[in-house]
Amino acid sequence: MSVLEIKQGISRLSLKERREIEIYLLQLKRKTPAWKKSTAKRIKEMQGGKFTEIGELEERYARGE
Repeated sequence: MSVLEIKQGISRLSLKERREIEIYLLQLKRKTPAWKKSTAKRIKEMQGGKFTEIGELEERYARGE
């Protein structure tokens, strides 16, 4: 089955079925070494005190960043 055939098949699915596929693809992504390494790096940075306060995030959102 080609990527095009998969995309065409997905486009014919219901919203609920597409959501299930989206969740499945995210689960696959989380199993990759690159994702695990990136997540471990972020956790280490947060434990070292590098994080963003919620107020700053709200300000960024308000500015459209």
